[in-house]
Amino acid sequence: MVRNIPNKYTQQMLLTEFMDNGHGPGVIDFFYLPIDFKNRCNRGYAFINFVDFKDILPFHRRYFGKHWRTFNSDKICDITYARIQGKGAMLKRFENSALMEK
Repeated sequence: MVRNIPNKYTQQMLLTEFMDNGHGPGVIDFFYLPIDFKNRCNRGYAFINFVDFKDILPFHRRYFGKHWRTFNSDKICDITYARIQGKGAMLKRFENSALMEK
């Protein structure tokens, strides 16, 4: 789970950020950034799943404890384990959520 995401990031912007840093398709097989439709922004956290657990460490090194490069935000990225683990479990949990990226 990625936390403290600046609220102006869109799903595509965040996915592009990850892909540009080597964490795209083939590395991440699940991504979900909940959106607050009333305020028209993300909720500040995202769920991601890695194809191989070994890819978590480079992702953690790149983002954990660092400022986000877009929007000049003061938010510092936090990465934690989510309560729900694995692509299958996350697909089941979020299958009825709007704008879920598979």
